[in-house]
Amino acid sequence: QVQLVESGGGLVQPGGSLRLSCAASGSIFSINAMAWYRQVPGKQRELVATITSGGTINYADSVKGRFTISRDNAKNMVYLQMNSLKPEDTAIYYCNTNVRVYSALRYRDYWGQGTQVTVSS
Repeated sequence: QVQLVESGGGLVQPGGSLRLSCAASGSIFSINAMAWYRQVPGKQRELVATITSGGTINYADSVKGRFTISRDNAKNMVYLQMNSLKPEDTAIYYCNTNVRVYSALRYRDYWGQGTQVTVSS
């Protein structure tokens, strides 16, 4: 089994910054890609940023130049540094990991419970 725990969300004014963290734990053999998604009421969950095990990074156009994704493979953690926050960034942010556990021969996706980010003056 794999558990993901997000932290770092909260209320911030426009132009401010937040740093989200996600810790993966459990019977983890290896982790492939890690990613951050976000979702607002009435809309589908959207991909914000991804980072592969080799460090290849992709961002949604709406966050390029403002957000930075990173990972610590030794700690099984992924981070999202969010700068110059806008009201439209308000959402629940979810951590996603593509993980192979010791008892399995293939990778599958795991999700955290999410952390609320609210950008408002």
